[in-house]
Amino acid sequence: MARRTLDRIANAVTRWPLARQVSQLGIDGAAMSDRTRRMHSRLHDVATVPSVCPYCAVGCGTLVHVQDGRIVDIEGNPESPINEGALCPKGASTFQYTVNPNRLTKVLHRRPYATEWEEMDLDEAMARVARLFKETRDRTWVETHSDGETEGPARHTTAIGFLGGAALDNEENYLIKKFCVGTGVVFVENQARI
Repeated sequence: MARRTLDRIANAVTRWPLARQVSQLGIDGAAMSDRTRRMHSRLHDVATVPSVCPYCAVGCGTLVHVQDGRIVDIEGNPESPINEGALCPKGASTFQYTVNPNRLTKVLHRRPYATEWEEMDLDEAMARVARLFKETRDRTWVETHSDGETEGPARHTTAIGFLGGAALDNEENYLIKKFCVGTGVVFVENQARI
């Protein structure tokens, strides 16, 4: 009984003029004008590169559309088993992040008590961070307990802490923890817990 009803509905729908113009792939040629046939997506002749959203450790799949060496669009990858093409607001704004004219592309440094930022060479900045890290670590190093206690950590510094970000993956977090343990840093926290 239900099968006959479905057949009658299908026959009725196929008799409608509009329904005859629709094929399995969309609008049939009968419903298109010459102008419509000439139109195409702005992404029709660009290279598409699968990638991963950089904003968190979930790893949502994205499609990065590139033309002449420049990113022209970023969208969710519908074939990704993680997000099936959907992106959160941060992921959806990834393209705007890449083309924002206010995006920082150089190291900026503000000296102590200064009011203005100045550009700094990346190698100089990394050397400064390493030097200050070592100076602070050496100055605040606890080799043994001063109160005679034997319980608890020794050979550490409490003057340095490390805060990880939500965009870090498992491997990066592992390396950060190994670095902190190896250098005696005991205060290690992640953005996810704050």
